[in-house]
Amino acid sequence: MLFGMDGVEIGLIITFACLFGAIMSGYPVAFSIGGAGIIAFFILALLSDAGILLHQAVDDRSAEYAQLVASGVARDTISLFRYPDLPTYVEPLFAEGWQRAFDRNIALITNRMNERVFAGPSIETLLAVSMFVLMGITLERSRIANDLLTTMARVFGPLPGGLAVSIVVVGAFLAASTGIVGATVVTMGLLALPTMLRSGYSPELSTGVIAASGTLGQIIPPSIVIVLLGTLAGDLYSTAQEEFAQANMCPDALTYLGEPAVLSVGTLFQAALLPGIFLAFLYAAYAFCFAMVFPDKAPPVRGGPGEVKIVGPYHNVTWYLGVPVAIILFAIGLSTVGLSGSQNVNVSTIAAQGQQAVLRTNVSADCQASMIERHGQDKWDLAVAQQAEIDADGGALSQEDRVLSPEQMAEARASAIQNAPMLSSNLMLVWVMAGIALALSIATAPNRPMLPIFVGVGAIAAGIVLDAAFIGPLTSPGTTFLILAIPFAALLWSMRHVASRLGENDLLRVVFPPLVLIVAVLGSILGGITNPTPAAALGAAGALLLAAYRKLAEDPERSALPVLIGTLAIALMLILGTTFDLRISLEQVSVENYIAFVVALICYAITMLTLLYCCWILWIKGVLTPVVRETAKVTSMVFAILIGSQLLNLVLISFGGEHYIQDFLKSFDSELKVFLIVMLVLFILGFVLDFLEIIYIVIPIVGPVIYGGTLDPKWVTIMIAVNLQTSFLTPPFGFALFYLRGVAPVSVTTGHIYRGVLPFVAIQMLGLGLLWLFPSIVTIVPDLLSN
Repeated sequence: MLFGMDGVEIGLIITFACLFGAIMSGYPVAFSIGGAGIIAFFILALLSDAGILLHQAVDDRSAEYAQLVASGVARDTISLFRYPDLPTYVEPLFAEGWQRAFDRNIALITNRMNERVFAGPSIETLLAVSMFVLMGITLERSRIANDLLTTMARVFGPLPGGLAVSIVVVGAFLAASTGIVGATVVTMGLLALPTMLRSGYSPELSTGVIAASGTLGQIIPPSIVIVLLGTLAGDLYSTAQEEFAQANMCPDALTYLGEPAVLSVGTLFQAALLPGIFLAFLYAAYAFCFAMVFPDKAPPVRGGPGEVKIVGPYHNVTWYLGVPVAIILFAIGLSTVGLSGSQNVNVSTIAAQGQQAVLRTNVSADCQASMIERHGQDKWDLAVAQQAEIDADGGALSQEDRVLSPEQMAEARASAIQNAPMLSSNLMLVWVMAGIALALSIATAPNRPMLPIFVGVGAIAAGIVLDAAFIGPLTSPGTTFLILAIPFAALLWSMRHVASRLGENDLLRVVFPPLVLIVAVLGSILGGITNPTPAAALGAAGALLLAAYRKLAEDPERSALPVLIGTLAIALMLILGTTFDLRISLEQVSVENYIAFVVALICYAITMLTLLYCCWILWIKGVLTPVVRETAKVTSMVFAILIGSQLLNLVLISFGGEHYIQDFLKSFDSELKVFLIVMLVLFILGFVLDFLEIIYIVIPIVGPVIYGGTLDPKWVTIMIAVNLQTSFLTPPFGFALFYLRGVAPVSVTTGHIYRGVLPFVAIQMLGLGLLWLFPSIVTIVPDLLSN
């Protein structure tokens, strides 16, 4: 063998050498990946035909191999890494000839393009990428970062290291609203870096905190990295768990796991929320501690006089924090004691499935042993006891037996009406939001007339009393509207004055509009209302409305009223959709539901016209054209890299490279040790590869191993995402460093930037270590929301 190495090992070296060479050539990465795969394949084909590259394979016809299989060892775990003394035989790298491998690759690349790019089950989720990119670029072009940086600097500037802390806060905020690393780093580098240097901040801290904060968009949802990684990881996890279950003698993953082998992007968004905030906290804590140790390198900055009027020593604490928290706790208390909640009393004609055991128990002895090993004897005993109780009660109901009779439906409906809470949770949400707005308005403008506040408080109190006294589960939406018409009218009049009060506070005026957009997008995903694709569409539409409003506010010759009307139309559609039954295709439709449908249809038309008007405004202002161009470029790059990486992966599969790497990883007995090796490899590759190349080239190779065991897939995926975030910061090819170098002043050298990011790379490693030691940081939010 050449150099005493296996032909597959040399093939891997040649393939990755071609990949790195193509990337370093400066040719577009999307085409370099596919080209590297083609070049590597033909080099390997020539060497294999010449008899230079030979592969040493395990002889599966030998007695030793048969003895291992007979002893219960799974065939897919037998390799020379684990059993180096097995008999082998030598064959060419392409055992059936490179022509056969070439034909197979052509067929497979066509199938993969159809499954993963054009018409596969994951294409709907991938559509969210383009809309999240559109949302991010639109918000970036609307100069939201400028206002945020100015406002946050005034808030945090007087603190030690305050400017650095404000950069972290703005970076986290932009991560949740734009998620575009390059745009965030460039914007903050242009706006904040000169100010920090003039204020006496060290170049290392200034550049490091800007570069690191800009990468938060890779982990804080809605993150494009999580969309791409989650789409791929979901497929890998499902397939790997099915194979893992069958290897453990169980019929399917549902039986073996006790739950479906599903990993959605929405679940990953939930899992990434707390780690992203945690990393931002670590960045801010480092900046603050650095300022305490080296006060001359991160001095406090005294801004101009603030606009917040203080009436009494505890005014701000009371109205900005105390009263809003009290209102929220009051609502939670009502819900806890059962006075507030859903008043839906609809009864299905099909009875619930009934009690089910936590695990399936009608399995083979081998599967039972595997399930006990995974879940523990206690859980298996609990499942057996539950199943015995179900069998004693006559067993699970058949589909025919689960159909309710009219008498049973009437009884179930009467029980639901009797147990319905006194107050509607939907109305309680309105009262809570209105109460918080009233409290904030008092905090912002305490010296303004209090009549609108008293009217708003009275309207909320009257609404709660009327809800408890006259509105029940059988009250129609139209009747509810008539009962609450006067309180709603008074509350709207009060909110009009509250809005003008809140507008006096720069922080609320700057933060509130994008914050509403973030809450709408993330809330719909994290709350399980919709999946990421419709949420991304909502975010893109909201970004267009917000950008157009900001442009119209700068133009005295045009009014922003059409944008406000369109926004109200969207809000009214949401209210109608959650309050009325808009299914007019039913046999019986009430008059009020039909009227609500017509109003919703009118609101839809107004919304579409408003969006067209916003696009026209952005076009004449010179914003829409570059936004659409950049969105098309980024989306095309992502899908081109996806296609090229599929071609490179097929080349690795054709000569056994993927199988060889997986055999090496499977030779370790500890799953954590395997995952640690994978994380180290990803960290090293992050020095030279972008996150897209790593996701689409490396993860498909190692995914079947790391997702085919007992590790929590949410934890595995978020750990990978945080590791990939580090690739933006690691010298010499961290993209955030290049972005910052391009806009940094001449006085800031590349050495300053490299030295500045090293502490934040260490913080990333610290964060990864804490996530490794405390996995609940990742899993707690999905677990709470699922329950």
